[in-house]
Amino acid sequence: MEAKAKTIEQFKLHTNDTGSADVQIALLTERINHLTEHLQTNKKDHSSRRGLLMMVGQRRRLLDYLQSTDRKRYQTVTKKLKLRH
Repeated sequence: MEAKAKTIEQFKLHTNDTGSADVQIALLTERINHLTEHLQTNKKDHSSRRGLLMMVGQRRRLLDYLQSTDRKRYQTVTKKLKLRH
């Protein structure tokens, strides 16, 4: 819970922001990183792998939306989260 609140605090656009694309991308990235570590030790957990792939797709759609609407925000989010090299 603390990690989620910290992530929201980092990426929010205004005081009551909890659901903007920036925040959603950051939260999904946090969950994706956690699941990736889990799947490295539990290779046969196929249901979690499916969930991971669905989260990656959702994050991709949100990133595409952000890129098409506000390129500057897209660049700052990807730079903060180190998504593009």
